[in-house]
Amino acid sequence: MNYTVTRTVEDGIERVVYSPTYRRFETPLLLQHGMWHGAWCWQYWQELFAEWGWESHAHSLPGHGQSPAQRPIRWCTLNYYFECLMSEIKRLPRRPVLMGHSMGGALTQWYFRYVSNRDLPAAVLVAPWHSHDMHPAIARAMQEDPWGAVLGWLSFSATPAVRTPQVAFNWFLTEGAVLTPQELHAKLGPESGLVLLQYTPPLWKPAEKVHFPLLVLGAERDRATDEPSVRATAAYYGADYFMVPEAGHDLMLEKSYRQTAQMIHDWLVKQSIA
Repeated sequence: MNYTVTRTVEDGIERVVYSPTYRRFETPLLLQHGMWHGAWCWQYWQELFAEWGWESHAHSLPGHGQSPAQRPIRWCTLNYYFECLMSEIKRLPRRPVLMGHSMGGALTQWYFRYVSNRDLPAAVLVAPWHSHDMHPAIARAMQEDPWGAVLGWLSFSATPAVRTPQVAFNWFLTEGAVLTPQELHAKLGPESGLVLLQYTPPLWKPAEKVHFPLLVLGAERDRATDEPSVRATAAYYGADYFMVPEAGHDLMLEKSYRQTAQMIHDWLVKQSIA
C-alpha cells in the first residue's frame, strides 16, 4: 500500500486523510459529501487518488458519518454546513481542489457565489445540485416517492427519503455497485429538509462566472439529480462536462468508480495542477 490513512474526530468533526508515500502533487483534494452521507463515501476514490500521488481530505458534516450532531439535524441549514466547509478549507496550508458531491456540489457553488470564483486551482462537481433551482428535483422526488414526501413533511426532515435499504439504493446506486442496499443503508444518516428549500429562488442565485478550471460530472441513471439538469449546470458555468454511462447518483460507489476517478485525475493533470 503506497499511502497512509489518518482518521480523527476532533472539535466535533470526523476527518479522513489519505497521504501518499510519494506525493506527486502539492495541491490537496478536499472532498465534500452530500445529504445523508459522510466522509466514508469517498473511500474508494481516496485510495485511488493516493496511489496516483494526491493527498486527499474528506470530512463529515456535524451529525453525519462519525461526526457527532451539534444541533438537531432538522434545524441544520446550508449556511451551517457551509461554515463547516469553510473551516476545513482554512485548515489546509494551500487552497485545495474542491470536489463536491450532490449537496456538496451545492456547497461548492456557494463558495463560487459567496467567497470567490477565482482563488481555487480547480473544482469538480460530482452529480451536483442544479446551478439555479432545486424545485424540479423536489417535485420529481415527491412524484416518485409520495409516501416518503408525506413522512418528510410530518417529521420536518429529509430522513424518510432513505427510510429502507431498497428506497435508498434506488436513489443512489445501480446494480453492481460496490455496496449492497443493506450496506449502503447502514452507512446513511438523518438529514435536514431545510437545505433543499434554502437552495431555491429567490433565496439563491449562482455566481455569474467561474474563473478557474471546473469539471462537472453527470450520471446517466441518476434519480436524485437528473443528468439533463447536471448537463445544464455545466453549460451555465462553461465547464468541462462528462456523463458517466449507466451510473447512478453516487458515482464514487458505482461499479465504474475506478474509470471515473481516472478521468478526474487525467483532467486535473491536464489543468497543470501542481
